[in-house]
Amino acid sequence: MTSFFAYDELTWPEVAQLPRDTPLVIPLGAGFDLQQLAAALGAPARASLLPALPFGWPGSALAVPAPVLGALLNNLLDSLRADGFTRVCALAPQGLQLGLAHACIAQPLAAGQLPASQQLPPVAAAGSVILFPIGHTEQHGHHLPLSTDNIIIDHISRASAALLPLLAYSMPLMPYGVSTHRSSFAGTLNCGGRAFEDFWLAVVDALVARGFDRMYLMSGHGGNCSFLTTVVKYAGERHRRIFCATAYLHTSGPAGEASIKAHRVSAVGGMGHAGELETSMVLALRPDLTHMQRVVDETDFVATAAYYMDWAEGGALVANPPWDDDTATGSYGAGSVATAAHGHIWLEVAAAEKAEHVREIHEQHKRREQRRDAGYGLWGIK
Repeated sequence: MTSFFAYDELTWPEVAQLPRDTPLVIPLGAGFDLQQLAAALGAPARASLLPALPFGWPGSALAVPAPVLGALLNNLLDSLRADGFTRVCALAPQGLQLGLAHACIAQPLAAGQLPASQQLPPVAAAGSVILFPIGHTEQHGHHLPLSTDNIIIDHISRASAALLPLLAYSMPLMPYGVSTHRSSFAGTLNCGGRAFEDFWLAVVDALVARGFDRMYLMSGHGGNCSFLTTVVKYAGERHRRIFCATAYLHTSGPAGEASIKAHRVSAVGGMGHAGELETSMVLALRPDLTHMQRVVDETDFVATAAYYMDWAEGGALVANPPWDDDTATGSYGAGSVATAAHGHIWLEVAAAEKAEHVREIHEQHKRREQRRDAGYGLWGIK
């Protein structure tokens, strides 16, 4: 009988040690019959399920054009192939044409998947800010799982929506983003920048077509941020009566910065990636996936006045040198000083910070609509 294990609960050294003929499967949704999947894979002793895409295909909560979804999936599968894996595929409902050729296993639409009549977000959320937690499945040193960004941003999104239940609606987590440094350490996936942008712009298009006009693309992974900025710029140009926003990560506004300064143990450089902040947050949320005995602190980033690494990347320069210039283990920071207690504090601040952004998005949209209705600027031209 095939034993299925969760890819994203591994650390990158554990991925590096996997036999390269281990089947790796990216599901589109949930509820598939694993016995049927095992048979389609040839009944291997072990196979791995990667995080499922939560939407994007017809019959899911939110559909985008098939070529857009296919390009994203192709890039994710190519990431695994680039790490040497020879048996990678998507698992999809029957009837989809995604351009994946033999890299797709089709099964009947499972009972656990949403029919089109139960789309998300629900109609009742039309006046809310729709929150999209967007993480990534990527390496986080020797001690944190590949799911680190996903665990953190999913919690923050749901917690911020709980603070404002009448103003915000949190969508299911998107567990994949963009990594332009993936060759240095095993396990990291990559949607590809252009495919990622096309996907999220198509998501915005689909929501606008259904009457939604306020969205917050909420990133838990630094590599997504510049691409999401491009998405919101295109979205605002294409749909003039919406307010679609993003921000740099989380815990990075005035309240977040103050809380980090008040409680951190590490010096500047201790919170770049898999450092004190992220390790504390995962200790608070998933201590079972946090391997503190494996922590290796790395703070010897090649820092200059205008370019250095901490939680909020510092300085005026924007660059992307190879990660292995600065880290041998994949960590930037001092994870060894992390505590669950500080993780809870910072998670609470992060949720409150995002809730304040929700309030601002509502205020921005309301005041802009008032100006438009009054005929301000080009809105007054008949």
